[in-house]
This record gives sequence, structure tokens and C-alpha cells, in this order.
Amino acid sequence: MAIISGVSTVGPLSADPSAIPRRDPRGQVRLGDVARAFARYASPRLIGSAFAIALAARLASGEWSWRDLVLPVGLVAFEPFTEWVIHVYLLHARPLRIGRRSHDLLAAREHRAHHAAPAELDGVLVPTYALLIFLPAIAAVVFALSFPVQLVIGGDRAAYWFTGLLAGYSILFTYEWCHFLIHSPYRPRGRYYRIIWRNHRLHHYKNEHYWFGVTSNLGDVALGTNPAQSGVPRSPTARALGES
Repeated sequence: MAIISGVSTVGPLSADPSAIPRRDPRGQVRLGDVARAFARYASPRLIGSAFAIALAARLASGEWSWRDLVLPVGLVAFEPFTEWVIHVYLLHARPLRIGRRSHDLLAAREHRAHHAAPAELDGVLVPTYALLIFLPAIAAVVFALSFPVQLVIGGDRAAYWFTGLLAGYSILFTYEWCHFLIHSPYRPRGRYYRIIWRNHRLHHYKNEHYWFGVTSNLGDVALGTNPAQSGVPRSPTARALGES
């Protein structure tokens, strides 16, 4: 029985099983099959390379202490809200009209294409050009956060900056994996995954103004965009992000 009435578990919102190479072509798509398909894309490789560099830097810096927990805990705690803000205000941004010309953010335009064709796995992950911006941006943000943190707790700022960087890249990798998995034909089993799988399908299929979380629904719960689906009308523009 499908979690969302009227939506097939393998339908227009999920990639066709043939999109995922399987060791057993006649069997069901397994988690390992999806992981191998995911690993073929540039995104996990780039993030993994950045993680490896940050890990080498952290191991070289030494000075391990309880302070290493501060930035990772903060980043994880704010991740649901960071994810929500990026999804709402960047990916769902409307074109900006200046005079007679309309200026559209590339990220928003590509996200509209993803909503129009959510079963296309090639459009699910963050594109390479964006990762080349995001990876240094994450490093810069964590670096900036390390200054006020040091003022409060002291210690070796470089050491826990690198630890925070590892957490930031891990969060980005988790986002990419969850998003890819949700759009794959893999059937959810665990309770947590069923929740985010269900909510993301509602976002694509029922109403684009709700259910913005990908790795977690905590941001939606806290910010009022996680209503009971029975009380939300079906949006005619869920596949076009408000463009009628």
C-alpha cells in the first residue's frame, strides 16, 4: 500500500528501476544498488575529496579536546533550519523583475526543472559548479564561526575549525544521499526514512508550499510547514513552482 494515496511508489516522482544498475536485474532495487549508482556521480566524489582534505588537516593539527564537539553540535542543530531557508528562499526564489527584464537565479531555474521532472536522477544532486561554490563557502562560514566560539571556550581555533568543517561536509553529503535515495525507486523501510520520503513526495506531488525538509522534517515542524496532508489542498503548480 502506498504511503501517499494516488502516488505509486515507483511512478513519475521516482526513477524507473532500470535507472539503477542491479546485481540481480530481476530482483528489487536494494540499498546497495542505489549506493553504487550514487557513487558514480560527481557530487559525492567532490564532497568526499573535500572531506578527505579536511580530515588530513584535522589529523595534522592535533589538539583533540571536548571543544571539537561545539561546532559540529551547533551545525547539526541548525541544519534543519538552514536546509529550510535554502530551499524556500534560494531554490524556490521567483525571478526578479527589473524594469522590463526578468533576472532568474540559476539555482532556482534548475530546481524548477527538478520539480518538472523529479524522476530524472541526473537532476537530483547539486551540480558541480554549485559545489565548487558551496564547498569553499562552508569552509568560510565555519571559519567565521570559529572566532566567536574561541572567545567563549578558548582552545586551538584551527583544530576545531577543521572538526567543524568535517561536520559541514558530512551534512552536505548526507543531504545529497537522502535526496538521491528519495528519488530512487528504493522502497522505504525504516521509520525515519519513511517520514522524510513521504514528506518529500508530498512536497513534489501535492503542494510545493509545504514539506521543505529533505534530511529531516524538524525545520518544517518548527516553522509551520508540516501540516497534516489531509488539510492541504492539491496545488496545480507543484510541478512548476508557482508558475501558472
